[in-house]
Amino acid sequence: MNMKKVFPLALIAFLCTTLSSCELVEGIFKAGVWVGVIVVVVVVALLIWIFAKIFGGRS
Repeated sequence: MNMKKVFPLALIAFLCTTLSSCELVEGIFKAGVWVGVIVVVVVVALLIWIFAKIFGGRS
């Protein structure tokens, strides 16, 4: 396998074995609801921008 393909898989495997879901949920709640809302808005805006660039007409 190519190193570019192995590294992300190894990183995901490492994170899955070292982080439990309880710690993830705890971290989310510590960050707070507003941080979550801001992150969701930023991600949705980024997706809309990407789709507009891909499927938008040429101006």
